[in-house]
Amino acid sequence: MRLSRSVSWFLLAFGVWSWFIWITFVKNLWNDASGLAFDDAGEPTGYFWVHLLLAVTSFLLGTAIGVIGLRGLRALRREHDK
Repeated sequence: MRLSRSVSWFLLAFGVWSWFIWITFVKNLWNDASGLAFDDAGEPTGYFWVHLLLAVTSFLLGTAIGVIGLRGLRALRREHDK
């Protein structure tokens, strides 16, 4: 399957955006002082674990989608260079 240049760039941008957003979210989650992420004893709560799992999943999906976009751009470049 051949991806267009615009679709490849979109997928790559989505992957980068996903990493940017979720890194920021994990930092905020880790530094949470509201009592949602950590209980009074400093132990992680269910809220923390669920959102950490969401972040890890998003990192993996963002990486996969970004790699597909990057591979699409590289394939277009190889076709153009021939």
